Amino acid sequence: MELSSRYVAGEIEDKWYTHWKESGYFKSTPDDREPYSIVIPPPNVTGILHMGHMLNNTVQDVLARKARMDGKNVCWVPGTDHASIATEAKVVRWLREEKGLTKSAIGREKYMEYAWEWTHKYGGIILKQLQRLGASCDWDRTSFTMDEVRSKQVYRAFVDLYNRGKLYRDWRMVHWDPRARTVLSNEEVLYKEENTFLYHVKYHLVDDPSQSITIATTRPETILGDTAIAVHPEDARYKDLVGKLVKVPLIGREIPIIADDYVDREFGSGALKITPAHDANDYEIGKRHDLEVVDVITDDGHMSEAAEHFVGEEIMTARKHMIEYLESSEQLVRKEPLVHSVGRSERTDAVVEPRLSLQWYVKMDTLAKPALESVMSDEIEFFPKNQKNTYRHWMTNIRDWCISRQLWWGHRIPAYYYEDEVFVAETPEEALAAARKKTGIATLTMADLRQDEDVLDTWFSSWLWPFSVFDGMDEGGEIDYYYPTSVLVTAWDIIFLWVARMAMAGFEWKGEKPFKHVYFTGMVRDPLGRKMSKSLGNSPDALELLDNYGADGVRFGILSSSPAGGDLLFDEKLCEQGRNFCNKIWNALRLVKGWETSDQPSSDADKIAFAWIEEKLQTVIEGIESDFQEYRLSESLTKLYSFIWTDFCSWYLEMVKPAHGDTMSVETYNNTTALFSKLMQLLHPFMPFVTEEVWHQLSEKDGDCMMSSYPKKASLGSNVLEDVEYLKEIIAKVRDVRNKNGLKVRELLPLKMLKSARTQSLLSQKGWSDLLQSTAFLEGIQPIKEASKDVSDVAFVVGTDKFYITISKEVDVEEELKTVEADLEYQRGFVKSIEKKLSNERFVNNAPEAVVDKERKKLADGQKRIAMLEETLVRLKG
Repeated sequence: MELSSRYVAGEIEDKWYTHWKESGYFKSTPDDREPYSIVIPPPNVTGILHMGHMLNNTVQDVLARKARMDGKNVCWVPGTDHASIATEAKVVRWLREEKGLTKSAIGREKYMEYAWEWTHKYGGIILKQLQRLGASCDWDRTSFTMDEVRSKQVYRAFVDLYNRGKLYRDWRMVHWDPRARTVLSNEEVLYKEENTFLYHVKYHLVDDPSQSITIATTRPETILGDTAIAVHPEDARYKDLVGKLVKVPLIGREIPIIADDYVDREFGSGALKITPAHDANDYEIGKRHDLEVVDVITDDGHMSEAAEHFVGEEIMTARKHMIEYLESSEQLVRKEPLVHSVGRSERTDAVVEPRLSLQWYVKMDTLAKPALESVMSDEIEFFPKNQKNTYRHWMTNIRDWCISRQLWWGHRIPAYYYEDEVFVAETPEEALAAARKKTGIATLTMADLRQDEDVLDTWFSSWLWPFSVFDGMDEGGEIDYYYPTSVLVTAWDIIFLWVARMAMAGFEWKGEKPFKHVYFTGMVRDPLGRKMSKSLGNSPDALELLDNYGADGVRFGILSSSPAGGDLLFDEKLCEQGRNFCNKIWNALRLVKGWETSDQPSSDADKIAFAWIEEKLQTVIEGIESDFQEYRLSESLTKLYSFIWTDFCSWYLEMVKPAHGDTMSVETYNNTTALFSKLMQLLHPFMPFVTEEVWHQLSEKDGDCMMSSYPKKASLGSNVLEDVEYLKEIIAKVRDVRNKNGLKVRELLPLKMLKSARTQSLLSQKGWSDLLQSTAFLEGIQPIKEASKDVSDVAFVVGTDKFYITISKEVDVEEELKTVEADLEYQRGFVKSIEKKLSNERFVNNAPEAVVDKERKKLADGQKRIAMLEETLVRLKG
């Protein structure tokens, strides 16, 4: 079959992905092989592929394919997350825009029907997109955090924690998202510096309105909820005012001036307005002083009936009107610009409101201990290691986890109420049975029980993911084979939201870590270092990248710019480089397939070339194995790219390529195709499609590249690496002379070489002279005893040996002088640096003798090169 002139990614990707799936290569069932299990960080069911997904899943696929080729039983479990807040927001918008419906109008049961309809229709698209990337997941195992198997385990975990006293319900000050109308965890609140104003407001004393006390606030609308003014008990300025009453502006409520150690005397006026319903610190002060809690803001961010003024107005509108009143009543002393940290909802970007609310909490202190110890002792090993510090900070400052959310989409909390009693059970039937038993009322029905309206935090299902995907709450079955999983690949920004919680859940229910290794990918940023976002318009369309550059090109681009654990500065040019790499490999295939063979024996030159490339490849394989152990995937890919592009294509194929009209020995051809196939195996985890196609095109084989054994380092008898690298330097210098003098690539040139022990020894051996002549296109090689004085000879130095190329055209002496002088300047700098090192007595006395001897040899060689270059300089100037 004639090969196309260019690599056609789309056709080849479709062909091979379909073949792999139909062959069952992605599937896994327990057997006697070593398991290698990975669980995908489940993307939002509503999501579409973006750069973060492509980075994370490319890394996972590289690891999965490498492990598969290492003979392990790979089980990569895909799935999606129900993403309560994000999905509910999309469903609500869909109902409003397409059906003219609202949640409140249709009720919970009907809303959930629509939500499931929407999820089945639009959900899971991202998993199909991951297949285009080449993800080799076991798709038969696709899980969803709200499917039946996962939901049963979620309810079971909740009930178990409740029964063991590790879960409770309490009134607390929480972070409230007024747009989503739900509580948020601390980790779901993002803080950033914003410009606002600090308003200084005076409150008049009740018994003497001519006197006042001034406070400062950034939220004047909450003044309507004030129930005290606090000062420090040792603040002499306010000693006589403690216990007196002041009037709240506009509303006229009389509130006390109290003393509390919390107040900072040095900040502002030293007086603090206390609004227990709308500030966590104020709430604690309010509890200490038994203050009234006046909630003036509704759950959707409007002024409540309790505010008495501006009722129904949105917060910012009410703030504007309150400022107008304070100005008109001359109670606004002044306002000053202020830059301060504002918390916003991670999902909706709404300004987060502190709010007193009744919520469910998990006690975290006892859960955190084994999860922290396992990471600090490297039982769970982090890559890169510096993430341990971040993890320790989170885990040693841990707070109880608020797990209830005021939403409808999600796992509804399995708590059922009858009068003042609560019954927590995995099913409604179990709750009813418990209620009948405790109350003694046998006639109770489900209609008598009221289930909790809230749903569980999305992360409450996600923290069970490493074992819930294997239905692993119980012992036995697949969980015993696949758990703990081999590695988790995730972003560092959810180290506490997800990684730490999975560690806790693993030890809590399985008594063991959930994963052996955690590899943290960096953040995907643009070339300027900015985080990619829709608002900045700097996030490329993932599917468009796949269309333009092919899956292998994109995988190359995203991996080659991703140092282990570091942020990724993504540039689309890297994908173009990846596509070019595919074409380079394809062109090498076309070259090799175009060679004619014969039964002639391999030449000595071909044998040397093959021994060299095989020997050099062993170093690359050794480096790759080391890189994989430390998750340095970018470095591995760079090694392979450099070896295939430069050593294999640019050097080896040129060395063995038969002259025009000649044939190649079968032995050399077979060696070349076997080597090419091995390179495709090494590259396969990174770029699976082009490697599979080329691997098959090279020769008839049983099986597929994907399921072949990953090459291991071999011990070779040859020792030609250093000598061939020396020959390559000579060839490179000859090519440089051609370029500078406008000589044709294949024009045969005579080479003179100043006799030395090395050149005589090397070129006297069979094949070496032939290899040099054929690759450098030399007319002949002439050994000379003395330096040439012929001005038509262009000199160059390799190591400590001097060579000359005789050219027929007039030598550009000025240009040659510049070249030699530049080389001489470099060599003098090199020698100076070595002399400086050897003049350091501490180095000479303390460094190993072999190291010092090596530096002395460098110095001697450098001095010899300088002498040769100075001689050339004299000749050219003459």
